[in-house]
Amino acid sequence: MWIAIIVVVVLIIYLYSIAPNMGRREKMKPFSETFIAHRGLFNNGDGEWLVKDSDGNLVRREDVTNTASHKSGSTTASDKTGRITAVNQQFKADMAIPLAPENSMPAFEAAVEAGYGIELDTQTTADGRLVVFHDENLYRMCGIDKNLYECTYDELKEYKLAKTEYGIPLFEDVLKVVDGRVPLVVEIKSEGNWKRTTRMTAEALDAYGVSVGSDNRARGSKEVKKVGKGEYKRQPYCMESFHPLIVKWFRDNRPDVLRGQLSTNFFQSTLKRVWYENIVLTNLMLNFLSRPDFVAYNYRYKNQPSFWLCRNLFGVVSAAWTVRSEAALEKVAKVFEVIIFDSFLPEER
Repeated sequence: MWIAIIVVVVLIIYLYSIAPNMGRREKMKPFSETFIAHRGLFNNGDGEWLVKDSDGNLVRREDVTNTASHKSGSTTASDKTGRITAVNQQFKADMAIPLAPENSMPAFEAAVEAGYGIELDTQTTADGRLVVFHDENLYRMCGIDKNLYECTYDELKEYKLAKTEYGIPLFEDVLKVVDGRVPLVVEIKSEGNWKRTTRMTAEALDAYGVSVGSDNRARGSKEVKKVGKGEYKRQPYCMESFHPLIVKWFRDNRPDVLRGQLSTNFFQSTLKRVWYENIVLTNLMLNFLSRPDFVAYNYRYKNQPSFWLCRNLFGVVSAAWTVRSEAALEKVAKVFEVIIFDSFLPEER
């Protein structure tokens, strides 16, 4: 008898701890109506999966390759090697115009041009400037073995992304480029002074545009933006983070802003954490602190029990990260409502 009571009590506590906010599903619709470009539409130089054709249009590489193959005339099945060579020559000569690195201004401009939503990352520098960059360390993208939060912004201006001419942008400059034209998902990084990063990101978003978490308009902005002779409805933003206390900060200080909990199976992660942190974070057991409006989970672990319960018992809006092929998209499209992608161009939703 007592064992049964204890089991029931533990189950109730567990369900209470993982329960998300279920009252703003309708507000999340703009994020599910388009695909979300992970760190913008980027190309770090490790594969020209996304290019511009000779007319300047954004196209998939395979589409350009097929066009070049037709132009080359080398389509005889018996001359496979010659066909590939001709295709590559045509591709490189006429059409291979790589786009910009991840989290760069041109990558965000390309996403807006293509009509995709944007996911990006915010961090603060040693001198308190809010910038857009994913990694804790600069080495992968800039070739410099330094942590971003240990550098001043003047130092960062000396470093370029992926051996291009483009530098690490300020968040305020990115917001000017996006300008409410597409939905925006802002991941707040916990590296460095996360409290300062959280506060500064919130303040920048206050002045940016519409938050659809409540019926009121965002602070100091207009819902409809005029552009030349036309006008458009400003698209919303939301925030997300792996750090539950960052999500909780928004619940406490910006309750109108849509907030999301990022997670994965931390037992399979390369990040080193103690065992109880892996249990708590993998199983979303701090949701009771932040009550997220959506959960963004590594799609490879879509059947993880706590995430499964959040989706199927509580009906939380789920976001998949990061989908990198049409094949993967086909597998997750029926499970996840919000799709964050890179490395290919998905069809329109």
